[in-house]
Amino acid sequence: MSEIKKSASKNKEANPMRKIKLEKITLNMGGGTEAEGVEKAVTLLAKISGGKPVKTKATRRIPAWKVRPDLPVGAMVTIRGKKALEMLRGLLKAVENKVKKSSFTKNGFSFGVKEYIEIPGIKYDPKLGILGLEVAVSLQRAGFRVKRRKLFATRIHHKHEISGEDSQKWAVETFGLTDKEED
Repeated sequence: MSEIKKSASKNKEANPMRKIKLEKITLNMGGGTEAEGVEKAVTLLAKISGGKPVKTKATRRIPAWKVRPDLPVGAMVTIRGKKALEMLRGLLKAVENKVKKSSFTKNGFSFGVKEYIEIPGIKYDPKLGILGLEVAVSLQRAGFRVKRRKLFATRIHHKHEISGEDSQKWAVETFGLTDKEED
């Protein structure tokens, strides 16, 4: 009986539809309510990614923080493909290939970089100062398109979804990540 289970688990791993792939990475930065802080965030993200960042806007009014709807409060940029994989390697080097176990969630993981000067190849810019950013990694399997397509969109079966353990296993195998101590 155990031989049947072992062969079934081997077949599960050999199935190309079960292979996990990097969909995208998203770099996010908060800039505050001042226009100067948002411009610094846009400049830094363009410098790091080589892409064109977009400004993120507030959706609610928070009088204590002087935030109103449609006020730019940050910036973000999305990177896909081989460039995303190479950039993720560098970003993980900035955190010494250590990510908290609690950071691994369904369909990906995220981590923060405290200072952008820790990223390999990025030099300090006195005009920007010291800023940090958040990195969100999205993973997918073959067949995930069915939940986003326009015609006949449908759910992904729970057995085909990527769990937090699957995300962590992929990251360990691909990048050699280790667990970071929980704070």
